[in-house]
Amino acid sequence: MQWYLMKRYVDVILPLPLEGFFTYSVPEKLAEKVKRGVRLLVPLGKSKRYVGLAVEVHDRKPDFAQIKDVLEVLDAEPVVREEQFRLWQWIADYYLSPIGEVYNAAFPLGMKTVEGYKPKQETYVTLGEKYRNEQSLHIALDVLARAPKQQKVFIDYLQLSHWDEISAEVAVQEVSKDELMNFSHCTAAVLKQLVDKKFLVLYEKEVGRLNHGGEPHLERIKKLNVPQQEAYNQILFQFLSKKIVLLHGVTSSGKTEIYIHMIKEAIEKKQQVLYLLPEIALTVQMRDRLQRVFGNRLGIYHSKYSDAERVEIWKKQLSANPYDVILGARSAVFLPFQRLGLVIIDEEHETSFKQQDPAPRYHARSVAIMLAQMYGTAKVLLGTATPSMESYYNTKVGKYGLVSLQQRYQDIQLPEIQVVDIRDLQRRKMMNGPFSPLLLASIRKALEANEQVILFQNRRGFAPMIECKVCGWVPHCQHCDVSLTYHKNTGQLTCHYCGNTYQVPDKCPNCGNTNLTGRGYGTEKIEDKIMEIFPEVRVARMDLDTTRTRNAYERLINDFAAGRTQLLIGTQMISKGLDFDRVSVVGILNADSMLNYPDFRAYEHAFTMMAQVSGRAGRKGKRGLVILQTKSPQLPVIQQVVTNDYSTFFQELLEERRAFRYPPYYHLVYVFLKHRYEQVANTAGMEMGTRLRQWFGERVLGPDKPAIAKVKSMHIRKLVLKLENGIDHKKVRECLRLIQNQMMQDSRYNALQIYFDVDPL
Repeated sequence: MQWYLMKRYVDVILPLPLEGFFTYSVPEKLAEKVKRGVRLLVPLGKSKRYVGLAVEVHDRKPDFAQIKDVLEVLDAEPVVREEQFRLWQWIADYYLSPIGEVYNAAFPLGMKTVEGYKPKQETYVTLGEKYRNEQSLHIALDVLARAPKQQKVFIDYLQLSHWDEISAEVAVQEVSKDELMNFSHCTAAVLKQLVDKKFLVLYEKEVGRLNHGGEPHLERIKKLNVPQQEAYNQILFQFLSKKIVLLHGVTSSGKTEIYIHMIKEAIEKKQQVLYLLPEIALTVQMRDRLQRVFGNRLGIYHSKYSDAERVEIWKKQLSANPYDVILGARSAVFLPFQRLGLVIIDEEHETSFKQQDPAPRYHARSVAIMLAQMYGTAKVLLGTATPSMESYYNTKVGKYGLVSLQQRYQDIQLPEIQVVDIRDLQRRKMMNGPFSPLLLASIRKALEANEQVILFQNRRGFAPMIECKVCGWVPHCQHCDVSLTYHKNTGQLTCHYCGNTYQVPDKCPNCGNTNLTGRGYGTEKIEDKIMEIFPEVRVARMDLDTTRTRNAYERLINDFAAGRTQLLIGTQMISKGLDFDRVSVVGILNADSMLNYPDFRAYEHAFTMMAQVSGRAGRKGKRGLVILQTKSPQLPVIQQVVTNDYSTFFQELLEERRAFRYPPYYHLVYVFLKHRYEQVANTAGMEMGTRLRQWFGERVLGPDKPAIAKVKSMHIRKLVLKLENGIDHKKVRECLRLIQNQMMQDSRYNALQIYFDVDPL
């Protein structure tokens, strides 16, 4: 009893971009309920209330005057596990992000708002109390004989619920209102009459939103072929000495079947599996494939699912019957796992694994690896046809294990890649818009053979910009330092950075000319042009504009997989591991837009994207054809894509990275400063650079204007830190935090924003 007489306090994480914890006093009536990992309703300021997370309960009185009370305890048991707490702290430390931002990113919205998640309620039907014996059931049926529609619904209910109208046995199955109405084909009015007369009673029941389709028919796991079995055995052998293994398998080599066998083995060991994919679109095909084998042991988690569904998955993972396998995009790393044993990171090279905005700017691959470490014995399997430089380098220095699978499933050859010099064709006026004669001929041949085609163009919209043909004026966003993209379907100009839209001007405001034309080709314009050349072809487009909802993803992919569309046009979404049986031709319309991007990773990303999108061709039945259009066919990277020579590409790029102090030999930290006024951003950038050089010397570059120097009316300056491997990262973080705090306390820099991007892409 003495323990409860002591005044108790609790440190709380709030879902705000603020450092550290907030301390509240615990009222005596809540003392037994407040514990680490439960959510608390707490006040902040004069009128705000937040759902915070209890971190530590203690008796250390804070040294500030006013200490507010916890208002309410929202959970009976912790909703965050110890492994998650440790992971959150690692993310906050490594990515220089306040713990409140990590909490905000980790939790579904419904778990961190005062009036958030509400359990789904469904209306059910049962017999009225008076009619639950044999005699009264006969009376009810006789009375209802004068209302045949009502009698039919009543009898249908008895049939569905398994009530025996002769012996009046207790029902063995609950019946929902919707189920009864669908089965009986009755109207709401007829059912209401039965309820009003007390023959039937309606009641509300809480139901889950997960897996209402029943247990699907399960298939047997396919037997691995010889190369797959050898790779599988090698992975298991490597796991004896390495916690992380990279499976480097060419496109269509059957990596997924190996993953399925790895999952099966983990489940047999009573372990849970986290299977990460870089794009929500990929979960559509992978979900169907895994459900056929693992049924309702599989849960799906990503941002296109409703918030309520994500809350229910979180709660299920804390329950006595959690999912054995979670398939999801990057946010799935935050879910609670009770017995995690295996993490699979498919397409591990993908840039989509890196979160950009809002903070924390984490890389899901790195976070997933740390998550596995938090569980001690858990293993990580990275899979890809085009490894990231960092992962492949880690295999070369012995940090990761490496397993190669260089044979395609059923011995199908890698696609033939033909390079087309479009500079020469443009000079000779032989191009039809963005299409070379060879590409159009190949498309026509494939369509005539009832095969499918994919066209890759990494720019969405209709035209990347419009231009005055007389003076060269180009419309720019008023809030961002970028030209506007024309979208034909909306008839508007759109900024792809802030989302603002503008009407297309009737004439040039600079010279008055009315001849404004689009420059370049976005996916929308490619779609128009293809439909003009092949009017009878069923065409679909897959980009950010056409896949804003979960159903849109599934419809596009399922229609193409079923052959209901013949030609698919898309951005980088289509390069990421999608598996289609009848694709014989892939067209890469403009390789130069990737190669000429001003970034040290441009060639790495270009090689990856071209190799991946090429891998969509000829995946089953025959060798595919890829038409790679470029103005720079002489570049070594183009030839390395043609010959699928990743090893040479890696070695040449590695030497370049070493010479110029880039990853994997150095870690990068970008420091961004933002302010409404350009002069303040300039001055702050210069001072930040001076302060950083006092600590880090020549490791600091900048400040400079980034490629896009103004976004959402905020002027941006950027500094770069190049930190050699082996440097004390803890001290680096302490220095950066110290300098940031010094800058923020300077009254000259009121409203200045400073943030960090660790390991940027």
